[in-house]
Amino acid sequence: MIESPLSQQAAASGDAVSSFLDLRNVNVARGDHVVLHDVNLAIRAGEHVAILGPNGCGKSTLILTMTCQLYPIIQPEMQVRIFGRERWDLTQLRQHFGVVAAGLLGGELPGERTAVTTGLDAVIAGFFSASTLWPNLHVTDEMRQRAHEALERMEAQHLAAQLVGEMSAGEKRRILIARALVHRPRQLLLDEPSNALDLAAQRDLRDTLRRLAQEGTGLVLVTHHLGDILPEIDRIILMRDGRIVADGSRQEMLTEARLSELFRVPVRIGHDEEWLHSW
Repeated sequence: MIESPLSQQAAASGDAVSSFLDLRNVNVARGDHVVLHDVNLAIRAGEHVAILGPNGCGKSTLILTMTCQLYPIIQPEMQVRIFGRERWDLTQLRQHFGVVAAGLLGGELPGERTAVTTGLDAVIAGFFSASTLWPNLHVTDEMRQRAHEALERMEAQHLAAQLVGEMSAGEKRRILIARALVHRPRQLLLDEPSNALDLAAQRDLRDTLRRLAQEGTGLVLVTHHLGDILPEIDRIILMRDGRIVADGSRQEMLTEARLSELFRVPVRIGHDEEWLHSW
């Protein structure tokens, strides 16, 4: 399926520049089960946002809805606009944002049995939404240049010639983010980015994401770990049971009382310079 069936294409306007996402009265089902309920959410292009909530609250489904991999239940009052438009050719839409999924593979990177794929090839393959460079794909010099630029932004040039199947979890995460950056996206969506990473790799990843945020890349970060929330993220959206239950500044949202209610267990928050952690 190439085009979103939501409605006719909206006319281009100034909102397309300033707005990344506008969801109104959105309900999303997976199978026979409604997962998202009456979601209303607006995110500006270039904004740094964290979506926080317990496992199973609908965070990943919300990301899939943002990227048109899942479609809302069609209702008269429902509206979905992405970069100011209600209808997209999905191959064009994916050039405007980058997505880093929760898993290290998930079809995006080749497995250990695909022994010929280097880090550079895996990043170039991001132009085609492919796991590796298949013989039928036509790679241009500009694609190779932009793949090298993406690796450089991730400080991962040393991985260009390394086989993906031999990389550590942290190195694979750098390759996944570089793939997401090859289109020079306006917004980067990250679903549980620190999953499967050890403490050193988590620190490196967070340093890298901070640098991207400071360079002006918009971030939408989905997590249930307080430690993933970068100091540059100043807006927090809380989700529970498929609903947005609160939306505001980090000072207002990241309190022991709110998080205890959100996760339904007592939560204590510690501070370490600009970072937060919980137990």
